[in-house]
Amino acid sequence: MSDNESENETLMALKAELGDQALEELGEEKVVSMYKDMVRIRRFEDQAGRAYQQKKVKGFCHLYTGQEACAVGAINALRDDDNVIAAYREHGHALARGLDPDRVMAELFGKAAGVTNGKGGSMHLFNVDKNFYGGWAIVGGHLPVAAGMAFATEYRDLDEVTMCFFGEGSIHQGVFHEAANMAEVYDLPVVFVIEDNRYAMGTELSRVSAVTDLKKKAKAYDMKAFGADGQDMFDVWSTSKDAVDYARNESRPALIHLDTYRYKGHSMTDPATYRDKDEVADEQRRDPIQRMSNWLVDQEIMADDDLSEIDEAAKEMASDAVDFADQADFPDLDSLTDDVYVDWPWEIR
Repeated sequence: MSDNESENETLMALKAELGDQALEELGEEKVVSMYKDMVRIRRFEDQAGRAYQQKKVKGFCHLYTGQEACAVGAINALRDDDNVIAAYREHGHALARGLDPDRVMAELFGKAAGVTNGKGGSMHLFNVDKNFYGGWAIVGGHLPVAAGMAFATEYRDLDEVTMCFFGEGSIHQGVFHEAANMAEVYDLPVVFVIEDNRYAMGTELSRVSAVTDLKKKAKAYDMKAFGADGQDMFDVWSTSKDAVDYARNESRPALIHLDTYRYKGHSMTDPATYRDKDEVADEQRRDPIQRMSNWLVDQEIMADDDLSEIDEAAKEMASDAVDFADQADFPDLDSLTDDVYVDWPWEIR
């Protein structure tokens, strides 16, 4: 075996012992379901990108392609009553949390059938029933919100955990440091998840950060830090499980750093000229879906035909979501001022 072949084999391999752990704790059916979720997210984003090019999706649209293992692995470490909050690349998180893909696509289209009634669009997906609280467009703006949510659960003596996803570009915002400090001072059960895809919009991390090992950021606040290969679903799941258990059992915050990569530009309008094709091709050698499909075949859990059926079903799901969004109505103009203010007085729980 040549050095290149050996390197490729290493890049495409998942951590076998973590796969065994997942099979034992989750069961084969759940592991396969998590793989299906990754494929569904990939195919959903393919359709979302096409719809944007066809001008069916307006405004900004940030695709999650390449980062699927992060959302699926981390969110499956949570309970249904835990809280999830994310930034503007949150289509994948929404689908991993169980939001209806038809309604998510309708939201991208700005239709009344969308998860926020067509008023939020790509960056503001929201569903209270799933404890999924956005989609926030202001960089880092949701970090103190996550701390506040964790404070609310702690104040009410609940053992729920809040998981907050954000990109590495947000970590240099002042609100990250304020939220991290308060979370540690007040012993808040919040897990901050950095999805480090290397480029904050179009600037490579080492050009703007004196510290590129972002786990070290936790040290300033005496916060426990974890790290995982963001392209290895088992590694993400196992690491997230440890962090969530720590936050829940100790009622303390934690930080997770996930080394991941986005295949598309920052948004659909970004040609990504700041990186070359060879770099993207190199990163795609550790594609999370391909690595997982290889593992499933190697473990004789699935055959190639089974994987093809999963992919075709995911394509059909995404296509049906576009059809649903196409046929849905836009919000009535009379609803323009709805939900701007809440009714007063409201009940304080």
